[in-house]
Amino acid sequence: MDEELHERVRDTVAAIPEGTVATYGDIAALAGASTPRLVGRVLGEDGHDLPWHRVLRADGTPAKHLREEQCARLLEEGVMSRNGRVDLTRYRWRPERG
Repeated sequence: MDEELHERVRDTVAAIPEGTVATYGDIAALAGASTPRLVGRVLGEDGHDLPWHRVLRADGTPAKHLREEQCARLLEEGVMSRNGRVDLTRYRWRPERG
């Protein structure tokens, strides 16, 4: 992955407002990444300083190994989950697309 794409992914994740969430696919589309897996890769390798907890799978769930911490962080921001799933219709970030 080139550095420019890496930074676009980071910038896009950093722009997710508190109290909202996005999917890996949303971030990939906004950043111009070819696959949501690249977003996961960036977050896994270089996402510790980003609001990584605001990025979910397409079905509104976190990865199993992150579920407890991610749901707790989201709850602190007012994002409710039910059985570990966030209602994307209610909480999904909808940025203005230029």
